[in-house]
Amino acid sequence: MLLDTPRLRLRHFRPADAPALSAYRSDPEVARYQGWSAPVSVDAAAALIAKFSDDPTRPGWFQYAIELKEDGCLIGDVGVNLNENLMQADLGFTLARDRQGHGYATEAVSAVLQDRFAGGLRRMSAECDARNLSSAHLLERLGFQLEGRRPAFTWIKGEWTDDLLYGLLADRPFNPDAPTAGFRADFTDER
Repeated sequence: MLLDTPRLRLRHFRPADAPALSAYRSDPEVARYQGWSAPVSVDAAAALIAKFSDDPTRPGWFQYAIELKEDGCLIGDVGVNLNENLMQADLGFTLARDRQGHGYATEAVSAVLQDRFAGGLRRMSAECDARNLSSAHLLERLGFQLEGRRPAFTWIKGEWTDDLLYGLLADRPFNPDAPTAGFRADFTDER
């Protein structure tokens, strides 16, 4: 286990996670604003897991598996793309649709931010599709600042979409106890 919260374990992915990863990434609503297309086969999910880094302190993408403590169920993931300078990173997150709306994403992302900033990270950035209001709200609740909007910047799934750019600095207000009551059920975003 890498991180522990009141309801969640954030840990390394395991080969046995392939069916659950396949299931939530195959949901068209979860994949809507993502860089992948649904469905994602169990074999493709297994191949992804095999490629995931096993060291969150190395530059590049690291995926935290989000597991519910109460039943050990994999419900999503948080990705951190650590820059070569080890002081800045990009953030992405995905949650199974049936687990959205319960504050799990806020809890998981908050734990990752706390850990990364405590470990010396200076800046965390995030991008999201401008139509993905739940992702934008989650980032803003945690203290991310909207730094820009790139109109018609990304061609994805047959259409142009605006990108929202967010940033959070280690020395700026961060809200690790962000309220989750207003969390919207259409949350999905990972880049």
